[in-house]
Amino acid sequence: MRLYSYWRSSSAYRVRIALNLKGLEYELHPVHLVRNGGEQHGERYRRINPQELVPALQCQGEVITQSAAIIEFLEERWPAPSLLPAEPCARARVRSLAQLIACEIQPLNNLRVLGQLRQRFGADEQQVRSWYLHWLEAGFSAFEAELERNAATADFCSGDAPGLADAFLVPQVYNARRFEFDLAAYPTIERIDANCASLPEFIAAAPENQPDAP
Repeated sequence: MRLYSYWRSSSAYRVRIALNLKGLEYELHPVHLVRNGGEQHGERYRRINPQELVPALQCQGEVITQSAAIIEFLEERWPAPSLLPAEPCARARVRSLAQLIACEIQPLNNLRVLGQLRQRFGADEQQVRSWYLHWLEAGFSAFEAELERNAATADFCSGDAPGLADAFLVPQVYNARRFEFDLAAYPTIERIDANCASLPEFIAAAPENQPDAP
């Protein structure tokens, strides 16, 4: 398998975590999202992913895009170890937590949106940061409440082993710290993030440990 990735992309980060949790080997091919206007916009990469986004996974002659679809493919193709609980309602809860990150927080704060705020609407850096932190606060408040009210929350988002929701949460916490977001109001999120940070699968996937990290 070949993963097209950028060291600081949270979407690529979550796929790296999932691949590592499943113990799958892959080749990492960096795509620099900033240099020379963004390598993702070049003709060569557009042939791989017409959306001009990372990640993209080449596997068995196919190209799969969108991080959630990639991880779902990995779960179906290599079901063990599973990233989801066995019971249907528990599986739905974990997917809901992952989608809270992937659909409600990250899309509003990704590189393209922040670029539009600056370029089209003339937002300064303080206004961009205020936008970013607003959506983090809204999303993390809901995520923390979901964790607190469910008995399945333990060392990780669902039980005593990391899974799908943790793979989505950890990159978002990384981004929050980049923007100096105060996590004190989210003790369960902080605790789970710390538990994940001690695991080799998460360490290997971390942005600072990628070959394209500066």
